[in-house]
Amino acid sequence: MRQVGDDRVRAVPAPYRTVTPYVVVRNAGAFLDFLVAAFGAVERGRVPNPDGTVGHGEVMIGDSVVMSFEASGHWPPTPAFLSLYVEDCDAVTRSATAAGATVVTPLGTNAWGDRGCRLKDPFGNLWWVQTHVEDVPEPEMHTRMASPEHEESMRVSTATLDGFMRSVRGAGVA
Repeated sequence: MRQVGDDRVRAVPAPYRTVTPYVVVRNAGAFLDFLVAAFGAVERGRVPNPDGTVGHGEVMIGDSVVMSFEASGHWPPTPAFLSLYVEDCDAVTRSATAAGATVVTPLGTNAWGDRGCRLKDPFGNLWWVQTHVEDVPEPEMHTRMASPEHEESMRVSTATLDGFMRSVRGAGVA
């Protein structure tokens, strides 16, 4: 048992982070395969249920673990909202759409220096895929946020998120 002050045992074991997403989907095996194809994830392993579905699976995306298991019976799928920073959001968007994701919010660069988009994966999860392209000083960020271009960008961002949220609710998930 870990004792207070015991430096030999880490409270958060490697390679996990303080917060690690656990995504519940139908066909968790296909979800893990999608993460590999779309985001370059590296599979860490799968523990099968007696029926062959995934009881627990893990992948690494960058420096983070994403875990998943199979929805079934009274364990419904629970759509996740995930933010993913990558080196090249344009390239990742292309690979994710080739793997079956659909664009919810088109690629764009915002006032605070992130370029990105929103993608819906084939399992109903929403991904914010982004690259930090510029460190924007706060006064400049406020100037940009007051511009008509930013207002239009936020209008599109809000409208597309609203459309996604309404589709999730309409699917009986919420």
